[in-house]
Amino acid sequence: MTTRSVVIFSTKGGVGKTLVAANLAVTLGLYLRKKAALIDLDLHAAGDMLRWLDIAADKSMLDFAENKEPELTRVPKYDIDFLPALQRPSQAGRLDAQKIKNTLDSLEGRYDFVVIDAGRAFSETMFSVFNHANLILLVVTPDILSVYQTKWSLDVLQSLHIPLNMIKIVLNRAESLGSVSWQEIRAAIPCEIISRVPSDGKAVGLALNRRVPLVIDNANCRASQAIRKLGAELVENEKIFLSHREAVPPVLTEEGLFARESEFWKKFKLDQGSFAQDAAEKEPDEIIELKRRIHQRLIEKLDLKHLEIDMTNPVKAQAVREKTERVVTNALTEETGVFLSSPEVRRRLVKEITDEALGLGPLEDLVNDNEISDIMVNNKNQIYIERQGKLELSPKRFLSNDQVRQVIERIIAPLGRRIDESVPMVDARLPDGSRVNAIIPPLSLTGPTLTIRKFGRERLNMDSLLNLNSLSKAMADFIQACVLSRKNIVVSGGTGSGKTTVLNVLSAYIPEDERIVTIEDAAELRLKQEHWVRLESRPPNIEGRGAITTRDLFRNSLRMRPDRIVIGECRGAETLDMLQAMNTGHDGSMTTIHANSTHDVMSRMDSMILMSGAELPVRAIREMISSAVDIIIHTARLSDGSRKVLQITELTGMLDEMHIGLKDIFAFKQKGLDKDGRVMGEFSPTGYVPSFMEDLRLRGINIPDSIFGDTP
Repeated sequence: MTTRSVVIFSTKGGVGKTLVAANLAVTLGLYLRKKAALIDLDLHAAGDMLRWLDIAADKSMLDFAENKEPELTRVPKYDIDFLPALQRPSQAGRLDAQKIKNTLDSLEGRYDFVVIDAGRAFSETMFSVFNHANLILLVVTPDILSVYQTKWSLDVLQSLHIPLNMIKIVLNRAESLGSVSWQEIRAAIPCEIISRVPSDGKAVGLALNRRVPLVIDNANCRASQAIRKLGAELVENEKIFLSHREAVPPVLTEEGLFARESEFWKKFKLDQGSFAQDAAEKEPDEIIELKRRIHQRLIEKLDLKHLEIDMTNPVKAQAVREKTERVVTNALTEETGVFLSSPEVRRRLVKEITDEALGLGPLEDLVNDNEISDIMVNNKNQIYIERQGKLELSPKRFLSNDQVRQVIERIIAPLGRRIDESVPMVDARLPDGSRVNAIIPPLSLTGPTLTIRKFGRERLNMDSLLNLNSLSKAMADFIQACVLSRKNIVVSGGTGSGKTTVLNVLSAYIPEDERIVTIEDAAELRLKQEHWVRLESRPPNIEGRGAITTRDLFRNSLRMRPDRIVIGECRGAETLDMLQAMNTGHDGSMTTIHANSTHDVMSRMDSMILMSGAELPVRAIREMISSAVDIIIHTARLSDGSRKVLQITELTGMLDEMHIGLKDIFAFKQKGLDKDGRVMGEFSPTGYVPSFMEDLRLRGINIPDSIFGDTP
């Protein structure tokens, strides 16, 4: 036996909700000879329906244990079974959503129809009722207040991802004098009016006072006829109801192929975004195909291709998202032909499809995962992530290469940047500051490629680095003293070694009364000081003009009266300008540079200055570096994924015509790996005391010589 659950609901009191529920159940049972159950779940009016129908019920939902089927009270004179949720309003706090779900589940297969009076308040317990429904009837009266409350109810139901085609309108008192016309209501509420119950106040009042259902007390009145017609419609028209399914049908998968992502879908017997490798070409992933079809509907209904989605404006983005989620919710049932009764699955599918249409698609969850530091999209089917320093293949994937392109364009458009065959690679950032690099064909042979370096939501400080064992307390005290004494510092390291993080931490020690100018290609630095000017370079426009380079910004910054200049990364001609500035009074400046060691920094700077076109002898370049840079802090990502400061080195001046003196002050000495593969080692001073210790003391910065260890 297929059971159809009909939920009667309205947030406005006095609209006749209980009248419709009781008389509809009696119509189905007594007149249409269907096995019908009437459930009173109006928790704010417990006992009213009992008194109205002049029946008694010894048991309520609260009286049945979870492992026992509830026995409904048989009402022979109406040919229905009845079950109240409560006997008294004071019991409302004892009834939870799970109890209601268990009760309604136990009625499946026992009745043709279960009619539920769901009360007039949205609550967690009522959400379980809506998830159980095959049809929701909203009772409306033809007045402005009822219409507006119904529209609000629809908004709430849509936010729960309940589709519009599962919701119908019952217009009660349809012909009241001075009322809003049913045509106006139909125009205002985007749901079908399935029944118009005429005004029949006298007949309804007499039936209520006699404690007899209207369809029995006055079977020939127009209101009774309308309700009986509604009952007949429910019996004869199966298409009104949405059948239930926890999830879409299972798809061909390889068990355990993607352990992390598949845990969710396997719970519902499906595995999102994966194939059995030996059959990937034979049978498509049903979820992927479903998403494609719904995405096509979105293109048609919302004109997605021309819809401006400004990721930098959260208010507008949220409004567009809510509108899209409603379209997706409705399209989901239209495409599958069923109602996904599991709110968890329904919410997940709607979110994923909306993310793919408006946000970063399958990258949305990855970007919001605080454990992930890097996201690398090699092509539509291959997304790698770095989690706690280790690379792993993510189960996420894009629907197509076109979708990857759409995500790239969605990121760069608000920044005034572009990507096409004439400009096939671009640097950009997300609204949270995460750094983005994209490259497309013909340069990328595997399809559009996207790399995201996550911008940590938590602002790290020196204590954070100490807790992560990235350096020692002595090293922390020393580099703090270097910043306060206005030493010029270069942070070096490989990709992903934590250079920018260290630079952020160092900048925290710059005094509040100093003017700071930062210059970056893609803004990543986060300084706490108020007197901070941020500058960001700009790529050329579509005509190849208008580019503003880091070097241009650096030269301009010298006219901005800076106390400190911080360059996010030196990677080209700006290196020469930076060294010249350090040598002409702008001490206390900081930057980062890609290098494999502190000693490698020298050759990297040589190369960048020579590539800038400066016709300088190497000796002159070395002398400039030697007099400009005081300290190099070298960072690295080790084999276990941890990031550490491996060396702190002082530049001690020219040793001869070609070589700069470098003295390590602190160093990390690796001793091996433990049984879990974690790097073992210790931070230790080398015994060398920096040459500028006297300068520190003159500035009132006292650091004991003992932190440098035993002097050689």
